[in-house]
This record gives sequence, structure tokens and C-alpha cells, in this order.
Amino acid sequence: MQTEKFHTLLRFFKALADESRLKILGILANHECSVEELAVLLQLKEPTVSHHLTKLKDLNLVSMQVEGSTHLYQLNTDVMRSISKEIFSPDSIASLIEVETEAWSSKVLKNYLLDERLKEIPASRKKRLVILKWLANQFEVGITYPEQDVNQIIKRYHPDCATLRRELVGYNLMQRSHGVYWRLDAIQV
Repeated sequence: MQTEKFHTLLRFFKALADESRLKILGILANHECSVEELAVLLQLKEPTVSHHLTKLKDLNLVSMQVEGSTHLYQLNTDVMRSISKEIFSPDSIASLIEVETEAWSSKVLKNYLLDERLKEIPASRKKRLVILKWLANQFEVGITYPEQDVNQIIKRYHPDCATLRRELVGYNLMQRSHGVYWRLDAIQV
């Protein structure tokens, strides 16, 4: 299903990647026209306009009705609305592509860890979050840790335990209450 949406979206953008086709849609959004009228308005030859209309008809962006010997074209607003609703929502666009999300995290970990030790705390928020998620996974879920134990665990990986401890809490990867810490569930690196 997502592959079908992806190809529909790709065909849609390819069809609209032409100035003349965009102008045709703009004209047809205002009123229906024949090929002859469109040719005059766009200063194009009729066969060229027919070619563009065929591309737009293939995507159902325009429809045609016959009046005598004249073919009148109009914008298919229902299809435009449908494409807008189904494909152009942020969730739909995000679901079109499967991206290896682990690749970014792996690269950051590779760049900042040496022999399971943190070389430095990243300045970038995105990179720091990857490191903090990795560090949070060094703590077990369901176990409470006194601050001293948290410091010892963090010092295995980096000497600045105070900063990293605060960051773990600040990024909501761990919770703290009265000097006792615990890791939150479902941390993905």
C-alpha cells in the first residue's frame, strides 16, 4: 500500500514538474476550456496541449466532457482534495519511506565511543540524545539507584558524571526523587 502511494506521489510531482501543465491546472481551476482555448491562452500548439492534458488525465487531475464536437476539460477538484488529504499529510509522507533509523545512532556511537568509553559529550542536541539513550541503557529498568551508584556507573564511561546525570534526568531518560534514580522504560537508541 505504501509503495502504491509513493508511486502515485512520484507520478503527481512528475506531472506537475512542467510549467505548462501547472498553467493548465491554474486555468482549469477557474473554468473549463477546450484544447483550442488552452492553446491560445498558453501560446502553445494544440498537439502540445493535448499531450499535457493526457498526462494530467492519467492522474485524474483533469476530466473531459464532450459537447457536440468539442472536448471540454476541467479540473477534477475531488481528486485534488483526495490527494491532498491522503498523501500530503505529514504522517502519510513520513510513512512513504522506510529509513534505517539505526544508521544515525550507530554512526554517532561509533564517532563518540572508544572501547566503550565516551570520548566527549556531544555539543549537538541530537547527538547528545543518542549518547544519553545509550548511557541510559546501561541502567536496568525497575531498579532504583542511589546517586553514588549512578555516579559510579557513569564514571565507567566518562568522568563528568554530574553533567551526564543531570542530562539523563533533563532528557527524561531517568527520573530522580530524594537522591534516588531509576531508568524509564522503552528507550531506543
